[in-house]
Amino acid sequence: MSEEDGVVCDRIPDYCDYRDDGCDLCPSCLRCPLPKCRHDVQAEGKRTARLLRDREILRQRKVHGKTVTELAQSYGLSKRTIQRIIRRSSHE
Repeated sequence: MSEEDGVVCDRIPDYCDYRDDGCDLCPSCLRCPLPKCRHDVQAEGKRTARLLRDREILRQRKVHGKTVTELAQSYGLSKRTIQRIIRRSSHE
């Protein structure tokens, strides 16, 4: 997206910089052997991974007494995200 005269518009694909970073299964999307992208078919997998991550964050806080700041740094998340995870767990 680019901003011209305060208006946000889509760039023409020819002018976009596409990086072929691949994923954890293949270093290049263009050379990937999978018939369908794992990110397209694994939305449920992402949800499960996030739930497992959240449980581990809560366990680290309870068992090891880690602070919000420590958890945010070790998981590469913002302090606000950690706070949301903690708040959500108290409502369950």
